[in-house]
Order: sequence, then structure tokens, then C-alpha cells
Amino acid sequence: MMEWWRGLETVTQWFYGAAGFFSAIFLWQFISSLIGLGGAEDVDMDAGDIEAGSASDAIDSVAAFRLLSIRAVLAFLTLFFWAAAMHHDAGTSLTRAITYGTFWGLGAFVLMALALHLMRKLAETGNPRLQTCVGMRGTVYLDIPADGTGEARVTVSGVVSHVKARSADGKPLKSGTPINVVRTLGPTTIEVEPIEEPDSTKE
Repeated sequence: MMEWWRGLETVTQWFYGAAGFFSAIFLWQFISSLIGLGGAEDVDMDAGDIEAGSASDAIDSVAAFRLLSIRAVLAFLTLFFWAAAMHHDAGTSLTRAITYGTFWGLGAFVLMALALHLMRKLAETGNPRLQTCVGMRGTVYLDIPADGTGEARVTVSGVVSHVKARSADGKPLKSGTPINVVRTLGPTTIEVEPIEEPDSTKE
């Protein structure tokens, strides 16, 4: 192995080194997406900066575009350097090796961008519409801290779901508190208010 490496030209060694580096990053990104790390759906907004959910929608879309762009660029760089390294190692001239690598990289870029776009569309199609729970009752599932985000148990598109939730007045809400959904704050979060239960001790 070491003899093979020492026998390579410096530029070929550089190509292989870069290919290994970008492959590691690409693999890390792929594994992260599988276990739910670093996704666009993790973008959070402050309730005071959201107007009827439109700002949150816009930022979510920008984050998704950036994530797609990063992964597509990583795919380009990974395939480019592997193709250039192997072609140059096989005796192809440096210019042709770079040209072939560019074509391989562009192909990977287009395929990755298309795949991520289709995956996002499928996810959006499969997700129930959060807007359907507005005006409905539910309960706090995980404590909602003051001016923070917790979780509520509400019915979304006819399915009982656990959804990120914020308090409409910024006050904390304990788990089990009956709530009413006031509005949506983007595609993944709702704004809720507590339901005042009648005092059974009063006649």
C-alpha cells in the first residue's frame, strides 16, 4: 500500500486525499440525515418575529435550500476528486482527468439535488396539514416554558399528534393543561392558550 502511494504523482496523491476528505464529510452528512441531525426541520423561530407563520415558512424554505445546496456540492466534490484521481492514476493526462472529474461531479450534483428535492416533496405530501388543528382543543404533552417551546397533543388532519407548541401569552403551561390551538407558527409549531376549566366548587 505504501509503495503504491509513494509511486503516485504528487497531484494524484492530492486528488486521493481530497477525495477521502470529502467522502468522510459526505458520509457524515448522509448519516446525520438518517438519524435526524442538522435538518431544515430543526429551524426554530422566536414567536415575536413571526407574523401568521409566513416568516417561519420562508426561513424553513431557505434552510432547506441551503442544506440541499451543501449536500449537492459535497456530492460534486466527492465524485470530482475520486474520478480525477482514478483517471490520472490510470495514465490519463491531468487536463483530461480534471475534465472527466468535472463531468462526474456535475452528474452527482444534479442527481443529488434531484433526489433531495423529491424526498422533500414526498415528506411534505405525507405530512398532515398543521393548519387543520387551529381552533381545536388538546392538552400540553411536554411542559411549555415561559417564552419557550414545549409540546402539545392535538388532532391534526384527524390524527392525534404531538406538535411543538408555544404559549400565546408567553406564560408557562404545565403538562396536562387543557389548551386551545390559536394559530400555526410555521409548518411544525403551533400557538396555544389554556382553557379555563369551570370551578366545580362554585354553585
